[in-house]
Amino acid sequence: MAKVYFRYAAMNAGKSTQLLQVRHNYHERHQKTLLLKPHLDNRDGEDLIRPRIGGLEVKVDALVYPDTDLQILVEGKLQKGEKLDCVLVDEAQFLSGEQVRELCGVADFLGIPVMCYGLRADFRGELFPGSAALMALADDIEELKTICWCGKKATINARILDGHVLTEGPQVMIGGNETYTSLCRKHWALDQPLPPGVNLE
Repeated sequence: MAKVYFRYAAMNAGKSTQLLQVRHNYHERHQKTLLLKPHLDNRDGEDLIRPRIGGLEVKVDALVYPDTDLQILVEGKLQKGEKLDCVLVDEAQFLSGEQVRELCGVADFLGIPVMCYGLRADFRGELFPGSAALMALADDIEELKTICWCGKKATINARILDGHVLTEGPQVMIGGNETYTSLCRKHWALDQPLPPGVNLE
């Protein structure tokens, strides 16, 4: 039976790298994947996935917009005679709860496994809508780990400005290492995005 998988982590844990490795594994076995990404993530180009590790970029098969029905999208490809062995979703935190339920329909009624990769929580420590739905509905949930500057497991995607942790602002603000850093809960709460004595200036 096909399942919905959710692989979550703080930033810089290698989520996109792992997603592209899974895609490579399918393609190496002559199987077909559908690679999706919400249009909101335009940090490296709206239709590209470019892991932070560098050296690789892959164009997505389709962008996901707020009104995209993902089960209908997949059904349309199948009706055109396309073979799909797996649906892969990068930045799944930006999906709506309804889109997560549609992906469950892809697994349950179309028999195609769905693998979603994304952040669990935002810079305030609050769940994204897509992540909340995946935490509730996915069949298989796994945390990919990364570390804070202190060496402890990082769980918070801290938004930083002028060397300080921000705790207010819009939930979605696209940015990279210049805007966010992965912190443990303690150093997030203490407003310590960098080790003592380290200055970005």
